[in-house]
Amino acid sequence: MTDASDGDAVVDHPKSAPADREESGPLDVSEANSVRPYVDLGGVKILPRPELALRLEIEEGSKRVVAVALDYAGSTLQVQPFAAPRTSGLWHEIREQIIEQVTRQGGRSQTVDGPFGPEIRAEIPVAEGSAPGVRMARFVGVDGPRWFLRGVISGQGAVDAEAAAQVEDLFRSIVVVRGTTPMPPRDLIPLHVPANVQAGSGSSAE
Repeated sequence: MTDASDGDAVVDHPKSAPADREESGPLDVSEANSVRPYVDLGGVKILPRPELALRLEIEEGSKRVVAVALDYAGSTLQVQPFAAPRTSGLWHEIREQIIEQVTRQGGRSQTVDGPFGPEIRAEIPVAEGSAPGVRMARFVGVDGPRWFLRGVISGQGAVDAEAAAQVEDLFRSIVVVRGTTPMPPRDLIPLHVPANVQAGSGSSAE
């Protein structure tokens, strides 16, 4: 299938999102309450809350922001917004790519039904000093109108039900700003540092 507005051919997979996404999130900017005090990061807006720490992941060479990391409830939620077709979804295809990547790293993964639809729960090998370890992670995704929002949950939110519920609520509260600029599907929607924060690798704002 080709989405004429985005100028790229994609396989026509149905969109994957909670049935109540338009009311409970993640929201499109057209669905959000414009008077709420969001932190504007370009492609996403984050609603501040107590004990939430926001970090920007910045690519060394280009100095562009490539992801937003939210530390909350003993967990880290990394989010990235991508351009997507109007009528079809990206999460089915991206899930397959994540599973392949985890397998190449020597990890294990399984697809389960989560609060946002299908999600991947993975055990990823990590080096911890001289002894190898395993990091637990949940990969979640939501297809919205002309955008796709990917989240990676690690820390307590990947293993503890109470912490998971808090991080899932945080993911729901995110607002995606697709913009009107034509973009190929799967391109990262531009993110930027808030006006009151200096750019730099590992930048943070609360």
